[in-house]
Amino acid sequence: MKLKWHNLANLVGVVFFSLLGFAVLGYHPGFEDDGVYLAAIKHNVDPNLYPHDADFFQLQLQATLFDDWVGATVRGTGLSIGTVALLWQFASILLTIYACWSIARALFRNTYEHWAGVAMVAAMFTLPVAGTGLFLLDQHLHPRNVATALILLAVARILHGQRWVAAPLLTLAFVVHPIMAAVGILFCLTLVLALNDATYTRLTRWRITGTGMAAALPLGWIFEPPNPLWKQALDTRTYYYLYKWQWYEWLGAIAPLVLFFLLWRMAEKHQHRRLARFACAVFAYALVLQCFTMIALGSPALIRITPFQPMRYLQLVYVFLCLMGGSLLGRFLLKTHAWRWVAYLLVFNSAMLAAECAQFDDTPHLELPGQPSPNPWVEAFAWIRTHTPTDAYFALDPYYLDTRGEDVHGFRALAERSQLADAVKDTAVVTQVPRLAPVWYVQSQAGKNWKNFTLADFQKLKTRFGVDWVLVSDPAPAGLACHWHNGRLSVCEIP
Repeated sequence: MKLKWHNLANLVGVVFFSLLGFAVLGYHPGFEDDGVYLAAIKHNVDPNLYPHDADFFQLQLQATLFDDWVGATVRGTGLSIGTVALLWQFASILLTIYACWSIARALFRNTYEHWAGVAMVAAMFTLPVAGTGLFLLDQHLHPRNVATALILLAVARILHGQRWVAAPLLTLAFVVHPIMAAVGILFCLTLVLALNDATYTRLTRWRITGTGMAAALPLGWIFEPPNPLWKQALDTRTYYYLYKWQWYEWLGAIAPLVLFFLLWRMAEKHQHRRLARFACAVFAYALVLQCFTMIALGSPALIRITPFQPMRYLQLVYVFLCLMGGSLLGRFLLKTHAWRWVAYLLVFNSAMLAAECAQFDDTPHLELPGQPSPNPWVEAFAWIRTHTPTDAYFALDPYYLDTRGEDVHGFRALAERSQLADAVKDTAVVTQVPRLAPVWYVQSQAGKNWKNFTLADFQKLKTRFGVDWVLVSDPAPAGLACHWHNGRLSVCEIP
């Protein structure tokens, strides 16, 4: 009976911190990268959508089964796409929290240490990962969230002596997000070596090489000369370039190496064998990938590696950093003092919540399915989704995602209609799919000087590309056949 109550208490703890983490993280479907992934899911469920521009999300997702799995869940359950996406997002958070708790259990002795580490991770989901442009988890359903949860589960199983379970988990992670899974697999291999007595001795003597990683790279395409238009798209993503990072972003990359080295030595000194070996594995993994990345991104001949963001290895390191930091706070400060726990949870969660809410001007913190949005852009997308033909082809300001108050909500994902390529988010797709660069360039350039467009300019777009609808500022330019407006935006047909 005692064991059952203990298991129930652990389950309640995992669910509680998952809900708390979700509440602090927020939820924003169609935001940022979800402009690609949510559109792909909707196209998977209804192939009639996006007849003019599906390449701007389909080609990027060729190497993943993510949209297939989510689409199959929609068809199998009969639930709406919005509800299924929310359930997948929460499941990713729940598995991440469970995996972190399981890792902490393997490395620390006391229950309060386990939950202190979990509490820190849950509060820090939106912690920026140095200069990578990543967070621990995204505020919308992203294949990276799913892959992260699976990788952490694999790490936990390795620490608990169940390596055979780690292999299928990493395989699932690979078919969801191959790049994140690749760095996750590399860490798991490093961890297995660190847990082995013979190889751990070698690791401690600095006999670390990147040979395995280098051998895994398909080197042929790396040395191909870049397309100039692809390079132009790449240059819009300055965070891809390690040597353009600010000093504090470099500090965010190097500091974890130092901290895990110190944790390794401290754990060795106090004879915490498992913690020492885990810290050694994180340090070795980070050191090898940091050196590899500095060499690769410092060589113009290897520029084709840049869009794969090898510095994203830090995301996993940051999860471990938060988990270890929280657990150590639990050991040395929180212990079983209730008031300290209350202060701990309030300080970290309220600070991160305030920072997250400050990012959005006109958008609620939780954009839940079926809930009308006060954001005028999202409101316009919703009207378009329900009142325009499925094959409608839209033009809008190529820089609409940078507009104050738009809050980076993707048109395709939320309006469910085709659009001419934009100059902000579609560039990220082009960096992954170079052959889209000419189409992206021509379409995004066609909308230059959008704010001064007249009826004649819109008609030129219609003649050149076949677009028949526009989303413009209200009041709309004279001559357009407008069907709806909300005081900020107008939805119009091009006559």
